[in-house]
Amino acid sequence: MLLAIDTSAGTSVAIVDRDRGVLASRDSADTRGHAEVIGSFIADCLTESGIAISELSGVVAGMGPGPFTGLRVGIAAARTFALGAGKPVIPMVSHDALAFGRTEPTLVTTDARRREVYWSLFGAPDADGLPTRLEGPALAKPDDLPTPDGYARLDAATVSAAQLGLLAEAMYVHGRSFAGSEALYLRSPDVTMSAGPKRVS
Repeated sequence: MLLAIDTSAGTSVAIVDRDRGVLASRDSADTRGHAEVIGSFIADCLTESGIAISELSGVVAGMGPGPFTGLRVGIAAARTFALGAGKPVIPMVSHDALAFGRTEPTLVTTDARRREVYWSLFGAPDADGLPTRLEGPALAKPDDLPTPDGYARLDAATVSAAQLGLLAEAMYVHGRSFAGSEALYLRSPDVTMSAGPKRVS
């Protein structure tokens, strides 16, 4: 049983089970209200599912790609919850959840703001039904996206934590590796720390 959290595009929280599927989920398409809803979404999912924290096997964290401010809210929430619960964090590429369950080669995109998009290119699923990411995640202007013949296109406004959690369960069953522990921001944050103290005159 997994708690899954993704804030790469909107806010999504779910509790999933390998055998029983999605036990509870909460989703918001708001791309700026992550911090305001993430705590209540987690609490609501735990209450609705009737699952005790001790019953969870781990916490899935969507690692992006996504804008810096929103993405770090979900990752921080996942890591903090996992630390308090004594459970492992399972990092997952958010775009993989969008391709999970699709049967045709697909170009997946999500909004990166600044008139840019994040994109990943997926072939047909492998023999175990898992997504096959061929390229990406990457950042591009919409006019610069790859347009291979025979590929469907999915422009997603949100990423489902439920799908992300179910994919994590499937990957575990088939012995696949999870993502790295670094967030996929793909660009520098809007605000950066200065190199040193300001000079006072």
